[in-house]
Parts: sequence; structure tokens; C-alpha cells
Amino acid sequence: MNTLIIVVHVITCLFLILFVLLQAGKGAEVGATFGGMSQTFFGTQGGNILSKITTVLAFVFMITSLGLVVFQHRQLTTTVMDQAPVEQVVPAAPAAPAPVEKK
Repeated sequence: MNTLIIVVHVITCLFLILFVLLQAGKGAEVGATFGGMSQTFFGTQGGNILSKITTVLAFVFMITSLGLVVFQHRQLTTTVMDQAPVEQVVPAAPAAPAPVEKK
């Protein structure tokens, strides 16, 4: 399960970077319309498909990040000693005392 979340996380991260880089910035048209005011001076209203996909990818990125934290916490709370098989150790019988020589 942890591997699946890591794979989804990395793929989401790569697509998130791609879609953020594909979008034009809010001030992209300011240079062309420096003399006049443009409707897109402060960004478009409602957003386009790229911004909606970016929002979904950001949400998936955050959910997978939280999932990875939860699984890592579960692995850290289970110690190696908890996973080790329990063996019954039978104490050895004490050795008989050596006979005492009388003189």
C-alpha cells in the first residue's frame, strides 16, 4: 500500500509541476498592454481548465502526503522487538556442586 501511495505521489508531483509551468502568470499580458488597462490585469475570473486541473492535482498531492505520513507513523510505532518471534527460554538446571574432599 505504501508503494502505491509513493507512486501516485510522485506521478502527481510531476504532473503538478508540468501544469503549473504551462499556465500563464497573472501579469503575463501586462507587458503587452502597459499603456492601457486589460481585463486580465489581475487574472481571469473563474479560471480555465489548466487551473482546475492544477487544483485537483494539488488536492491529490496533499492527500497522498498525508497518507505517507500516516503509514510512516504506523511503521515507526511498530518496533523490531514487536515483530520478533517470541521464543520460550527455559533456564538451564543449575550445575551440581562439586563434591568436597575431606582430609
